[in-house]
Amino acid sequence: MPWRPMTAQDLAQVQILADTIHLDHPEDARVFEERQRLYPQGCLVLEEGGRIVGYALTHPWHFGSPPALNSLLGEIPSKATTYYVHDVALLPETRGKGYAVQAGERLARHAHDAGFGNMSLVAVNNSQAFWERLDFRAADVPGLEAKLLTYGPDAVLMMRNLAQAYS
Repeated sequence: MPWRPMTAQDLAQVQILADTIHLDHPEDARVFEERQRLYPQGCLVLEEGGRIVGYALTHPWHFGSPPALNSLLGEIPSKATTYYVHDVALLPETRGKGYAVQAGERLARHAHDAGFGNMSLVAVNNSQAFWERLDFRAADVPGLEAKLLTYGPDAVLMMRNLAQAYS
């Protein structure tokens, strides 16, 4: 599989990809550095033809309280209640090859094996339908509306129940 663990040496290329892919959601290099340092087992890169063409950033977190964009976590919470998908990003030329589904399933297996009963994310850029194909469903958390707007007008909090997937 072309997905592999992200290393500190990959971070400069990951930043270039993020700046290319997420024009409306820029994040500083320190965000990528911190995620990779705090929870390296949740950070992946996609290699195709010897170059990095995608990445995934994930980590344990609190359900219903997604981290603000371009913010540092400080630490991984000891009593995390969800496995949070911060970002799965692919260059346009790699889309349609099944790589995002591969990443999603690899991350779901990791989350389940790590003892999490669910995964969550904020779907942006009209990606809700894609995440629904991976068994994520929109989740309503009262009082979260204003925070979701900071992710964009189409942002939707979503959750995937892992207990059903791996029982």
